[in-house]
Amino acid sequence: MTASRVLLIYTGGTIGMKRSPLTGVLEPFDFEQLLAHVPELEQFPTFISTYQFNPPIDSSDMSPRLWTDLVHIITDRYDDFDGFVVLHGTDTMSFTASALSFMLQNLTKPVVLTGSQLPIGQLRTDGKENLITSIEIASARHQDGTAVVPEVCIYFNGHLMRGNRTTKQSADGFNAFESFNYPHLADAGVQIAYHEERIHRPDFCKPMVPQFRLDANVIIFSLFPGVREDLIRHIIATPNLRSIVMRTFGSGNAPQSPWLISTLREAARRGTVVVNISQCLQGCVEMGRYDTGYQLQEAGVVSGRDSTVEAAVTKLMYLQGKYDSNVQVRKLMNQSLCGEITV
Repeated sequence: MTASRVLLIYTGGTIGMKRSPLTGVLEPFDFEQLLAHVPELEQFPTFISTYQFNPPIDSSDMSPRLWTDLVHIITDRYDDFDGFVVLHGTDTMSFTASALSFMLQNLTKPVVLTGSQLPIGQLRTDGKENLITSIEIASARHQDGTAVVPEVCIYFNGHLMRGNRTTKQSADGFNAFESFNYPHLADAGVQIAYHEERIHRPDFCKPMVPQFRLDANVIIFSLFPGVREDLIRHIIATPNLRSIVMRTFGSGNAPQSPWLISTLREAARRGTVVVNISQCLQGCVEMGRYDTGYQLQEAGVVSGRDSTVEAAVTKLMYLQGKYDSNVQVRKLMNQSLCGEITV
């Protein structure tokens, strides 16, 4: 096979920062300076091109508009490259990976998001290994030329994870991300061990289909002991609100307050999609397990199954951008579109 071609997209984030001599805080520096810290890239048998957000952004400023920009960047260059690596800040990386997984339907090439907890210019940085291995994964192909990992992933600290299954679990450890409800797609040691039975296999004969429109009329709220009725009613009555991600206890339970059930029933009657996501990092919503969860089901709340909050929110944005009917959105929230839930 000819050498693989990989597009390296730099959005910003800690990996490309340096400490300001004036303020002492981390701030972005030029992408070419970032690459100068990784001379090992010259040893790759892979042709690497680069694209930089101008200016680079802190991942806290990531938005649906920028997700759409990323989809345009990938789509416009899709036929020219065998894989894509997106350098991204860690704070919202799981949201971006989830959004891209829905917006790039029938993806047949790797899109690997990575970053670091320490700037790449620091002595103990984790950025070099994350970047180098991500490029190797993005360029990996089978003998027939098809990609080894044709899906949106996050690579961090030796693990390759399905992007829409990940959550940031640590603010200061190198193991910043984990995929609690789905096993790793690959583990990198001396060799990269791909677990091919876990990797999504698209139809390589069909084209990738991008979607550029998202509808962000969705909100997240968490239940807690003492949650106030007036505040929840105010949230649900928000004009133009199409959907709610409600973070519940355990396997999908909520307080047995009559006002909460009646409020949720009223929201469902108005057509608002309410999705039940557990506050636990691991496990599945089972609304038929306890009476408290069963009452939510009877009120019209949709089970989020074992979805992450990041995947649930971005999936709703994607579906609302595609369908005007909330009945269709409700239906598809219970279906796996790209491996985001277990059905």
